[in-house]
Amino acid sequence: MLRRAWEKLHRGDREPWPDARLIARRGSAHPGLGTWIAAHGQAGAVAEGLQAAWGEFHAGDFRSAIKRGSELDVLGASVANKAAAIHALHSRDATAQQTLEAAIARGEAAVRVLDDSANTHYTLALVLGRYGQHISIARAIAQGFAGRVRTHLDRAIELESRHAEAHVALGLYHAEILGKLGSLAASLTFGVSASAALDHFRRAVSLAPDSPIVRIEYANGLLLLDRTRYRDEARALYRQAAACQPLDAMERLDVQRAQGGVKD
Repeated sequence: MLRRAWEKLHRGDREPWPDARLIARRGSAHPGLGTWIAAHGQAGAVAEGLQAAWGEFHAGDFRSAIKRGSELDVLGASVANKAAAIHALHSRDATAQQTLEAAIARGEAAVRVLDDSANTHYTLALVLGRYGQHISIARAIAQGFAGRVRTHLDRAIELESRHAEAHVALGLYHAEILGKLGSLAASLTFGVSASAALDHFRRAVSLAPDSPIVRIEYANGLLLLDRTRYRDEARALYRQAAACQPLDAMERLDVQRAQGGVKD
């Protein structure tokens, strides 16, 4: 069931199907990782564990996906960190900051090994960005999070130019910094611009036209760029996202967020 739906479920992040062949290839490319795979039941067993973690993620059991993904070392970082980002966004749990801090450490360890994995970089950028939102964008900029987010989003897109979620995240990165610092300081310090934000948003929509999160973040970014100018366009994007047919638990949460945006 998961295998049949995989391409649609991952149209936004281009995550490859985690079968034994993929695990074996990654083990061959990274000898230390190959040793870990051999010690944990070989590629087939590791692939089954990774498929189970993604199954929990798509079913909305984000805590279990974090736990199972974490047990799979760097190979499970993408699923664990994507689950952590969603859990932190939607949970009122007081441990959200700890969850994100653990995810950042996990992602940093993973990119040291899997530097050639677009989603490993993307999900690290995702939890870094979520952590920045948690502590406030101003504090995150002051503590150097902005540059780290940019580095990993750029690398994700370099590795996979069709990564819609990385494009929309990079557009939002430009918009958030512009919204906080203003165009002159943001451009001089971080090299961001409204035109680049819009380019990434439009590219993301072209790559994943049926994704609710892409349209939601596009709308959020437009409001950060110029609430008055883009209010109507943002509301239209929220309406489009609210009308999307969710494919999994994450998208159901996204559609609910969009419906709230339409009302606001």
